[in-house]
Amino acid sequence: MANSLVQDLIEAGIHFGQRASGWNPKMQPFIYGKRNGIHIIDIKETVKGLLLAKKYIARTVAEGKDICFVGTKRQAKSVIETRVPDVKMHYVTERWLGGTLTNFRTIRLRLKRLEELETIQQKDNFASYSKKMESQLKREQKKIQRNLEGIRHMEKLPGAMVVIDVRRELTALKEARKLGIPTICLLDTDGDPDLADIAIPGNDDSMRSIDVVIRELCMAVADGRQQRQGAPDAAAPGEPASDQPRRSRRAQFRADDASGPGDPGARAPETVPSQA
Repeated sequence: MANSLVQDLIEAGIHFGQRASGWNPKMQPFIYGKRNGIHIIDIKETVKGLLLAKKYIARTVAEGKDICFVGTKRQAKSVIETRVPDVKMHYVTERWLGGTLTNFRTIRLRLKRLEELETIQQKDNFASYSKKMESQLKREQKKIQRNLEGIRHMEKLPGAMVVIDVRRELTALKEARKLGIPTICLLDTDGDPDLADIAIPGNDDSMRSIDVVIRELCMAVADGRQQRQGAPDAAAPGEPASDQPRRSRRAQFRADDASGPGDPGARAPETVPSQA
């Protein structure tokens, strides 16, 4: 399983980082080397982070909590919108609205407004309103759908958040940190690993590499859903998903990493094919 995963990751070009001139020195532990001015990411570190993330996601979903996927860049948008609905999880692929998590009750009110507008549309397609009001209501409905469609069924705060490109989704990461929501991030060599509870070092500009990562994480969600029977509910709307300190969570992740992935066959390989 691990060797097949490594092959998929390499074929997707996940080991190609950014130009060395624009790197973040904090990413040094995840870098294998440099070629033609481009940093090469250590594929063993990528597999290690991905397997740890899968284990954590499966456990979180099995406990009755949901996962929110965030990726507003063009390369991530179509991948997330294609794969995440299949496992019945939530996602944000348009602009992240400030307060999506920290002002969650207000977001729920906007979604209720969307339901009201859809009810009016189904009833008479706004025929009972003037042309001007009809136009305003349709614009309002379209705007809410565009920004919040992916989280319209998210009745409670997520148990974890998957983020593609930490530099682009900084607002979402800050909100998750404030509420104690663990973050799993695909981050390139110009990213800051301190923003992630679980870092998956890899190319976050390639649609193919994003697709492999999202595919694997969605498989973990599916595994967790199969074990979800009798799991306790996650935090209620507007309440922190976890009050566990960030350092304690990271210590727990390291402990999980030391114990190895739950699947005995899902360990990172000792040898890795050539990365360049």
